[in-house]
Amino acid sequence: MTTGTFRLLLVLWAALFALLFVVIVIPPLIGDPDLLAAISAGFVNPYATGYSLDTIMCWVVLTTWVAYEAKARPVKHGWIAPLLGLVPGVATGFAVYLLLRLNSGTNK
Repeated sequence: MTTGTFRLLLVLWAALFALLFVVIVIPPLIGDPDLLAAISAGFVNPYATGYSLDTIMCWVVLTTWVAYEAKARPVKHGWIAPLLGLVPGVATGFAVYLLLRLNSGTNK
C-alpha cells in the first residue's frame, strides 16, 4: 500500500466513523440529554459491556502511546487524538494520530 493510499484510507475511516457517530448518537442525545444515561446504555448486557470495555481500553492504550511519544518522538498536535478518542470515538482519534504522526515524519 502506498503512503497516499494509507493517508486516504485513514481520512476516510476517521470521517466515516465521525459521521456515523453523529447520525446514530446525537439525535437520541438531543431527545434525552442525560449524558450519564447515554454512557450507561453501553453497558446494558454482557456483550455490550465487552465491546464498551474494549473501546475504553483502546482509548487508554492510545492515550498512553500519545503521552509516551510526546517525549520520545514529538508529534505536533498529538494531544488532539485522545480528545477525539473521547468524542466522537477511538476510531477517529487513532486515525487522526496516525495522520499526525505520518505528517510529522516520526513514522520511521
